[in-house]
Amino acid sequence: MEQHCGKGFVGTYNGLYREHNYWSMGGYADYTRVAAHFAVKIPERVKSADAAPMMCGGITVYAPLKNNDAGPGKKVGIVGLGGLGHFGVLFAKALGCEKVVAISRRRNKAKDAETLGADDFIATNEDEKWEKKHSRSLDLIISTVSSPDMPLSGYLRLLRTNGTFIQVGAPEGDLPPIAAFALIAKGCKVGGSQIGSPKDIEEMLQFAAAKAIKPWIQQRPMREANQGVVDFEEGKARYRYVLVNEDKEQSQL
Repeated sequence: MEQHCGKGFVGTYNGLYREHNYWSMGGYADYTRVAAHFAVKIPERVKSADAAPMMCGGITVYAPLKNNDAGPGKKVGIVGLGGLGHFGVLFAKALGCEKVVAISRRRNKAKDAETLGADDFIATNEDEKWEKKHSRSLDLIISTVSSPDMPLSGYLRLLRTNGTFIQVGAPEGDLPPIAAFALIAKGCKVGGSQIGSPKDIEEMLQFAAAKAIKPWIQQRPMREANQGVVDFEEGKARYRYVLVNEDKEQSQL
């Protein structure tokens, strides 16, 4: 459970190695050096471009799905259909969940959700009385959204008895208040999850290889990195940009 280390979290990008006063360089570096324990083999059946977004976005949703027993007989909701959320739908479906529901503000991604494997779609800004219509229908909800402006009370209403709501997106502001009775009445649990351990990542990659899971990615040359950030913020990515270091590729030919 290294990702929850009480001594501090050192990310692969912009993370401080305190003992050496050194900052990790992240995805723009040509090479990285880590302790062998943190090096995970990528299966041959998983292309590097597909594995890249799994190392952060993929494991962020895979870990809470597995840790909360997502699988046959379970009905799972994924809030937000973006870089994280589309992984959530892919993994939940591959895990054999009885029903996978994509939850978003609008219906503009409903077709994408269906193609990814979602069995149903809820548009919270467009579907009338969605909380009532889908009340007590889900065992587990994974929320990937990064805005604190969310209908949290409505999400909790979707949970069945002993249901669980897990937040993995990281809003800068506080989450909306929760009425105690929303938890007490159904015995619901609210929690969070942060990426995953090297063991979790290795398991996820093996699972992706076995189930032939392919994320929706768009490869872009490293020289477009700045524009890629702008386009990503504007919601143009479907659903992850993967930067390709063309200079490095040429030198290896």
